[in-house]
Amino acid sequence: MKRREFLGTAGAGLAAAAIAKPAIAQSSPAVKWRLTSSFPRSLDTIYGASELFAKSVAEATDNNFQIQVFAAGEIVPGLQAADAVTNGTVEMAHTASYYYVGKDPTFAMFTAQPFGLNSRMQTSWMYFGGALDLANAFFKKYNFIAFPAGNTGTQMGGWFRSEIKTVDDLKGLKFRIAGYAGQIFSRLGSVPQQVAGGDIYPALEKGTIDAAEWVGPYDDEKLGFYKVAKYYYYPGWWEGGAMLHNFINIDKWNALPKNYQEIVRAASDRAHTWMQAKYDAVNPLALKRLVANGAQLRPFPQPVMEAFFKATKDTYADTASKNADFKKALDSMVAFRGDEYLWWQVAELGFDAFMVRMRANG
Repeated sequence: MKRREFLGTAGAGLAAAAIAKPAIAQSSPAVKWRLTSSFPRSLDTIYGASELFAKSVAEATDNNFQIQVFAAGEIVPGLQAADAVTNGTVEMAHTASYYYVGKDPTFAMFTAQPFGLNSRMQTSWMYFGGALDLANAFFKKYNFIAFPAGNTGTQMGGWFRSEIKTVDDLKGLKFRIAGYAGQIFSRLGSVPQQVAGGDIYPALEKGTIDAAEWVGPYDDEKLGFYKVAKYYYYPGWWEGGAMLHNFINIDKWNALPKNYQEIVRAASDRAHTWMQAKYDAVNPLALKRLVANGAQLRPFPQPVMEAFFKATKDTYADTASKNADFKKALDSMVAFRGDEYLWWQVAELGFDAFMVRMRANG
């Protein structure tokens, strides 16, 4: 290349760079946020998803957008994470919306619904059934926007100090259970208790509560529940697919450049996929260890399940008659659920049922 041509080409490149650098700087400003989790650090999957999210955002922006993650209690208690986002104490939270049913029962619908959707259905409802639009129209009242950021899969029914053989065994039972499902247990005579994850073990050990549900084998083993309650019931019919969300203060969200907003969405999706994949990988081995350590697996008896189902329908009807937002979300979910289970019974259930039988046959 001739010297004059080289200098001309180099000059053009430098000029382009001079133009591009300010544009890049403008689209990638330095931003520092704080995220409060509703979970303790010891739960490396449900808490770990928020760390993966923050790491993904930082890497996608060359560390220009940094999100510092705080465990439950380090800024606010786990069950106050949404309030911290609403009032701007933090820019965002990683939490379960059903923790906030005390504000409005509609919050429950966007994490999990008793006898509602499994995890794949919940994700499909969010993205293709209109649920995310319904959720964010509702969450706007509380000054935040939300994006799916994890799912536990179907949860276990919890740890009980005594067996549940009939509906009568539920009467007077002090049961740690989060969200809307507590109202259903109340209909059957139980006394629901909302206790943060890190406080469940001592409450169960001291007899302050008689039973407790959390997530599933991997997390339950970490929290040591098998040491103080030996009966491990399934399924967690109130959490067929418990979804976690990133709650983000609306003003902070609107102030982000569009490319940062898209990165937040993509990183939330990554955390969403990662969480359930991890739980599906670690729960089977944890269940084996729990049983080896004395946990007694028990299915809820069929008459008890049917009583739960009826109480759920009655509770839904009562709430929907008083709350238009809840009714809108419930109607959407029920319609979506009907079509999903029509499809599920054709292929998914048939395949899974066959494979379970083949496993049992060796």
